[in-house]
Amino acid sequence: MSPPETEQEFLARYDPSGFEHPSVSVDVALVTVHDGALRTLLIRRTEHPFRHHYALPGGFVRMDEGLEQAAERLLRDKAGLHDVFVEQLYTFGAPNRDPRTRVISVAYFALTHIQRLRAAAAKRPDTVLARISVPWEGSADDPVTAWLEDDELPLAFDHGTMLGTVVQRLRGKLDYSAVGFELLPERFTLRQLQQVHETILHKPLNKDSFRRRMLATGQIEATGEREQDTAHRPAELYRFLT
Repeated sequence: MSPPETEQEFLARYDPSGFEHPSVSVDVALVTVHDGALRTLLIRRTEHPFRHHYALPGGFVRMDEGLEQAAERLLRDKAGLHDVFVEQLYTFGAPNRDPRTRVISVAYFALTHIQRLRAAAAKRPDTVLARISVPWEGSADDPVTAWLEDDELPLAFDHGTMLGTVVQRLRGKLDYSAVGFELLPERFTLRQLQQVHETILHKPLNKDSFRRRMLATGQIEATGEREQDTAHRPAELYRFLT
């Protein structure tokens, strides 16, 4: 009776072509808040499929890198950004989501202040900072649309659904995590903080109760500084306690 096969022997004779291999990609939704709206960085595609449509920064995962490494590489190479908040969002695996072949996409979302995202968009051709329009209330994750001024932008693949899932995630995490602070400058006013919450939740909040609640969390502290170069009474500046 021959000895049982070792793992090394099994691997030596293993034929990976015995199973079909779907491709794996990573897409990153870069999101910020500006003028009472959520905004995202989109890239106009110059090749098929979905030529002339707009897509999130994305690409295929290399054989020698992890998913987070791929997300960081794509942020760096396609958006010129690094050292931003990044979190895995969801895996999108509908069989026909990509007309080229079977592609499973692991989506991430990244948050940063409007100034950094605006600067990134300005440096790259075919890149725009689009307004996200959310047609639903609450925590649904149906597709959203993207707009540039009064024009709706055609979105590639299932990226409208990805952005809808980002909105759902932000609304769900806003009260118990630090995601709202990632969209603010290092020093901010309570008015700016409330505007971020109102924009994400898409509803007005009571000023006094919001401020009491934020101060009671212990997450922020006054810096002793006030706004500069403002037409109204300078407001006190706060910072997030990491």
